[in-house]
Amino acid sequence: MKYLLFAAGLFFISSCGNTIYIVRHGEKTVAAANMSSDVELSDAGNERALALKEELKSKNIKYIFSTKYKRTMGTAKPLDEYLDKVQTQFYSPSKDSASAFIEKLKSIKKGDVLVVGHSNTIDDIANMLTGSTVVSGDLKETDYDNLYEIKRKGSKYIFKGRTYGVPTE
Repeated sequence: MKYLLFAAGLFFISSCGNTIYIVRHGEKTVAAANMSSDVELSDAGNERALALKEELKSKNIKYIFSTKYKRTMGTAKPLDEYLDKVQTQFYSPSKDSASAFIEKLKSIKKGDVLVVGHSNTIDDIANMLTGSTVVSGDLKETDYDNLYEIKRKGSKYIFKGRTYGVPTE
């Protein structure tokens, strides 16, 4: 009987958790000298957004977070539209609000999460979630194909980095 209770407890603990997927926005158009830095996705970026939807549509995504930039919202849009009852929520990419955003992500216990960020923010998000340096620094300007998976198992966060869509540098 003790073994049965122990096994049931292990199963319960191992099944408690979710996955947070973190990506940089897709490829962006180049801003002209007189344009805002808030630019749209390029054709390649739109293709990457569709690839992200295909990659994550079978997951248990219940939350999508994006900054209020056109390129991050455009990256999240295909998955947001595919998932009927999920609505994209916005977060601030500023360092001042990072801790509060991490606490919000950690408070989500049921359902998987997608976070769409920027080359200089997704490393901070991944590192703060896991409590260790799993992404060594800002991404290169030409680096768009990383998909970081952070699985929460009880109080532990397990990091896995991989790529998706058409490879970049």
